[in-house]
Amino acid sequence: MSIDFNRIQQVVESGSVSGGRRFKSSLPDYMGSEAPASGQGTLVLLSTFADTPEGYVQEVRIGEGLVGQCAAEKRRMLISELPKKTTAIRSGLFKAPPKNVIVLPVLFEDRVKAVIELASLGVFTASHLAFLEQLTASIGIVLNSIEATMQTEGLLKQSQQLATELQTQQKELQQTNEQLAQKAQQLAEQNYEVERKNQEIEQARRALEEKARELALTSKYKSEFLANMSHELRTPLNSILVLGQQLAENPDGSLTPKQVEFARTIHGAGTDLLNLISDILDLSKIESGTVSVEAEEVFFGAVLEGVARPFRHEAENRKLSFDVIADPNMGRSLVTDSKRLQQVLKNLLSNAFKFTEQGSVRLSVSSVEGGWSSDHPVLSGARSVIAFQVSDTGIGIPSEKQRIIFEAFQQADAGTSRKFGGTGLGLAISRELANLLGGEIQLKSAPGQGSTFTLYLPQTYVGPASPNMPKNEKAGAATVMPAFLTTVSAAEQQARIDDDRQTLKLGDVVLLIVEDDPHYARILYDLSRDKGFKVLIANTGTEALTLAREYSPAAISLDVFLPDMLGWTVLNHLKQDPATRHIPVQMLTLDEDRHHGLSRGAFSFVTKPSSPQDLDAALTRIWDYSQPRRKRLLLVEDNPAEQFTTCELLGHEDIDIDVVESGESALKALSEGNFDCVVLDLRLPDMTGFDVLEQLRDTPRLKDLPEAGASEYLAKPVNTEQLLSALRMWLHR
Repeated sequence: MSIDFNRIQQVVESGSVSGGRRFKSSLPDYMGSEAPASGQGTLVLLSTFADTPEGYVQEVRIGEGLVGQCAAEKRRMLISELPKKTTAIRSGLFKAPPKNVIVLPVLFEDRVKAVIELASLGVFTASHLAFLEQLTASIGIVLNSIEATMQTEGLLKQSQQLATELQTQQKELQQTNEQLAQKAQQLAEQNYEVERKNQEIEQARRALEEKARELALTSKYKSEFLANMSHELRTPLNSILVLGQQLAENPDGSLTPKQVEFARTIHGAGTDLLNLISDILDLSKIESGTVSVEAEEVFFGAVLEGVARPFRHEAENRKLSFDVIADPNMGRSLVTDSKRLQQVLKNLLSNAFKFTEQGSVRLSVSSVEGGWSSDHPVLSGARSVIAFQVSDTGIGIPSEKQRIIFEAFQQADAGTSRKFGGTGLGLAISRELANLLGGEIQLKSAPGQGSTFTLYLPQTYVGPASPNMPKNEKAGAATVMPAFLTTVSAAEQQARIDDDRQTLKLGDVVLLIVEDDPHYARILYDLSRDKGFKVLIANTGTEALTLAREYSPAAISLDVFLPDMLGWTVLNHLKQDPATRHIPVQMLTLDEDRHHGLSRGAFSFVTKPSSPQDLDAALTRIWDYSQPRRKRLLLVEDNPAEQFTTCELLGHEDIDIDVVESGESALKALSEGNFDCVVLDLRLPDMTGFDVLEQLRDTPRLKDLPEAGASEYLAKPVNTEQLLSALRMWLHR
């Protein structure tokens, strides 16, 4: 069948036709795919006539849109009513939307070869449609002929190419056979050499495994040795420090001034030895990965005051200027481990004062945007970074020694004739702790111009800076991230309940209720008044801390979920403040948080939701505890010297002390009698202190005993003030 293409062009031009031809991306016989009658396959845009800047869809799946549906149904589609937003037909003189669109399948033997889509300014007549039907049939025959011709040409080229390749391969095969004969001999020689090297590698691997086992065993022995030596050294050192301090105080006036000076020297030397032991153990724990991070909300004001307080007296005595500066625009808190942060800052301040004879020492904190190492894995990705800067006008550090001072037992003032003392462990420990907190320490210094140490920390703790730090294998060492809010709504502030702060008198037993729910606070208020308490009510953690310091209540009832911070944060601040840590705190929380609270010094628990009977029993327990009475303490200690020292230290006219020497005796005494508190040594002849604690927790009558939750852990030798402070709440002294 012949096709008059001139006639086609005339029809197109006279009808102002704009259209496109869309063809399958893979022809059936050429690419080996199935015909699209099954609804599978893709049509791609091949060409257009009178194109527009907007262009057309480049690919259409079979069954997608009118074009795809035309291919799927194999029948034409005529659309006479077009929407207003139809792509316009453009000319140099006009632009108008088409009136009709027709979509035509191009078939050959009932197989779709292509789809033609035409748009016209006029209406397609019956003659137009008949002509297009004949045209698509002719195009189908032409396309099939072209396809067959292309396939024939392709096969011819393939056969010619294969013939050429076959000749080439025959030549290569001959060369390969010759090479194989040579390589076979080489391979035999190589196999022998490989076997010999494998034997050497296996011997080296076994040697490395043996060395790794030896190193692991050595590390284990080192940790056990340090732990054992710590206990053995701290036990006699505890007696030396406590008795030395009591002799230095000379309460009876029976010692001469010279003897008092001797006692002070003994106490000072013992303190130095204790610091050395503590530094060595801290460094060992950090290196072994047994130091955990207890992240919590830490207020800048509390940290700076706690760190700076011990150094103000030294600054006055040595006539040094000591300034503490905080940037008011950096917020009021960060989330990190308060204990580790203070340890680093105290080490840096101690160094600054030690190496500064005249001038000044300054501690400043601010929010920064740079200054740390550019490749630091944590700081570089932190949303906000806080810089703690310790500057001094001391002797300075030469550039060649600025790196080694962060190594253990290294100092800038080294040698046998050095002027300044110390072990050289402080900066090494500070560097490792900074890494553990997700930060780093930078140093700027010059001889004679002083030094500036800057501790960079993320404002919110996310993990240690070193990805290879060993994991803590102890249970419970997982980092606890606190959840807290920073704002209190106006409605919550207005829903305040009147309490008794305006009518307090001397001798009143005051209970501080910390509760943001006004209804529940009113219930607790009424029940507490019925028990005989005078009541203070705080709606937020900040207000609770202020009232606790101002009124020093006999007890505190504390809800965990508060508008501005968690109750755990409030509890932590109360127990860190010497003025409030003795106050018993009753927590309102979930039962599974019991051990979490006991380990932080909580007195007792009320589980939410609670019944009136539970609240009545809890308030009765607090009331009974606040009344004056004799206290009973159980001392579990197998060392006679420690028994004598502790009894002398804790002995008081309103305290009865029972002493036992083993864990079994302690459990028996606790089951037969009532004790307010237990002072428990963790190393006992028959079991460890942890075993005693486990059995206490499993005994319903004893699970609320203070030591059943391990409310305080004190390292030997025990500091006198720390021990008395820890027992103030339980002995009410």
